[in-house]
Parts: sequence; structure tokens; C-alpha cells
Amino acid sequence: MYFDSLEALLYMDGHGGFVWAAYAITLVVIVALLIAPRRRQKKLLAQLAGELRRERGAPSHSPTAVEGDTHASGS
Repeated sequence: MYFDSLEALLYMDGHGGFVWAAYAITLVVIVALLIAPRRRQKKLLAQLAGELRRERGAPSHSPTAVEGDTHASGS
């Protein structure tokens, strides 16, 4: 084993703070790189599902949209 005790492992001859901070920053970045694309994909899929629902529902709502247009042009 490289270190005699857990304290020696954490301290690393005075360099432990820098070493463990580097490990922590690296871990945070890796986790962020794993989570961000999944969140983006989930958001995109929700947007696409909403657009699909609107497109499928559009023919049933078109008469009201047309009526709204005729009122606007009649004014």
C-alpha cells in the first residue's frame, strides 16, 4: 500500500487538498456531462409530443380558427 494510514492518504504530504479538489471537480463535470444530454432529450421529446398532439388536433380546431379569422377580417 502506498500510504500508511487513511490520514496520510487524505493529506498526501500537503497536496491532498489539491488532489481531492481535482477529483471532485472531475466527478462533477462527468456527472453533468451524463445528465445534461438526458435532460435535453427529455425536453425535446416532450416538445415533439406536444407538436404532434397539436398537429393531430388541428383539423378538429380549424373551424374555430377560421371563424376567428373572419371576425378579424370583418373588422
